[in-house]
Amino acid sequence: MMNAGSLKLPRKIKCGGHSVELRLMTSDDADNMVEFARALPPEDLQFLRTDITDPKVVARWVKSVEEGMRFSVLAWKGDDLVGYGSLNRRDLEWMSHLGEIRVIVSPEMRSSGLGGILANDIFMLAKDEGLTKIVAQMAREQKGARRLFQKLGFAVEALLADWVIDRSGNTRDMIIMSFDVTGLNENL
Repeated sequence: MMNAGSLKLPRKIKCGGHSVELRLMTSDDADNMVEFARALPPEDLQFLRTDITDPKVVARWVKSVEEGMRFSVLAWKGDDLVGYGSLNRRDLEWMSHLGEIRVIVSPEMRSSGLGGILANDIFMLAKDEGLTKIVAQMAREQKGARRLFQKLGFAVEALLADWVIDRSGNTRDMIIMSFDVTGLNENL
């Protein structure tokens, strides 16, 4: 069992009546991540910073995990990858206190509580890494993501008008939300 400070991985949890195993991503997970991404609805992939359906992009992701710039907790239901939470560190010294959270859960596991559990694990990793602030970015239309992050205690920091372009070429507003890790209740 890996112990990342206050976070113990791997571990089994119950989510929406399903048994799920949580563990850290390794290089062995690259093909499964690509398969997971390719099975997601197009709207889930639309505003991601990178195309995680591309094996080369996922290979860079794995490299950043190996270099300690990213921590990714994967959720497995049997042999199926059903979600992930990722903490991306900043390599700029003046932003070294920040981490960016990304959480994606497969459609079948939505509303099971898995997204909140993955986000909580990312909070614990951020605290263990000495980060003081976590940010999440999303398009204004991603109301489910906004609700999840608001429920977790994130607050809107900024609304950037026409900041992103969707796959149809239409501009969309981007919302940046943040969470102060230093005030984190470890009993979440």
